[in-house]
Amino acid sequence: MVQLSTSICLVGGLLGLFLLPPVMASTPASMCTPLKTLNDSLSHRRRYMKHNFPINYTIRVHEREIFKLSNISRMKLKMEELDELVLQRLWFQVNQGVLKKIIRVMPERHPSRPYTAELEKRFRDAEGVFVQSHPAEELQQDLPEPIQDIWDALTEETDRVPESSWRFASPKSLLDNFCHTMCCLFSECFASAEVQQDYCGVSHWRKGRKKDLQPES
Repeated sequence: MVQLSTSICLVGGLLGLFLLPPVMASTPASMCTPLKTLNDSLSHRRRYMKHNFPINYTIRVHEREIFKLSNISRMKLKMEELDELVLQRLWFQVNQGVLKKIIRVMPERHPSRPYTAELEKRFRDAEGVFVQSHPAEELQQDLPEPIQDIWDALTEETDRVPESSWRFASPKSLLDNFCHTMCCLFSECFASAEVQQDYCGVSHWRKGRKKDLQPES
């Protein structure tokens, strides 16, 4: 009886392992320093992306470059067992295009150009560490078809993009999306030991809105 009970426990334990949801790859510790540096720059986005532009100013971007927390939620619902690394790769692809488009509309002497150029540099630094932190074969794996479709749309030649795929968004809103999705997809780098934060939840950012509206020192 003891032997039988032990066998049942072992089988049950093994079955439990197979039934557990897949463990997503954690963010390499080396990523946290460049991402926190990037986040420091993003904390000034209101000053440089709103105050230095005309009221209701917008730029033209691809519809896929308006990449929000809701997009991440929908992807996770539609694609079971979606690896976080895939979304992180997509995040870098999306935001390199966003930064290029913001810089492109600024004259050389625009007061926000140095800030945006430095932001792009820090983004590139983070991207470099991201590439170095993962084996090449991981970053070359085929993407799920819905993600690949987005990737193809983002990398399509501008003159071949259908007019219906273009949208208008303010530079500030684009960097808001940039910041929120970064904290969601690389949440381990921004976790607090004191308070558990849900960076992927829209409610978290609504709570922080009042703080964001306070004058910067």
